[in-house]
Amino acid sequence: MAKEKFKDKLKSYLVRCNAETPPFFKKLRTVGVVVAAAGTALVTAPVALPAMVLAIGGYLIVGGAVASAVSQAAIADAHADCPATGSGTDDEDDDFGGMAPIAN
Repeated sequence: MAKEKFKDKLKSYLVRCNAETPPFFKKLRTVGVVVAAAGTALVTAPVALPAMVLAIGGYLIVGGAVASAVSQAAIADAHADCPATGSGTDDEDDDFGGMAPIAN
């Protein structure tokens, strides 16, 4: 049962990544790739660099990769990958782990 649920969530993520990305997130994805490339250039430089510069390069790589991955998963329609929900009484399939969200 848990494997099927995992496969469903993975399939949902892959559907999101293949969906149309809004223009802002396309730009953010490009910026993330450029930042990651700059960090890679710093880390793999053929000259000796101070440890602080190498650490900053590592942070640039991680930040750029995360920005690119998150912006790729953004879609124009917020409910495009969500299946139609029924009565909402099935606590196992919600995103809150069986807990009800706090109403404001």
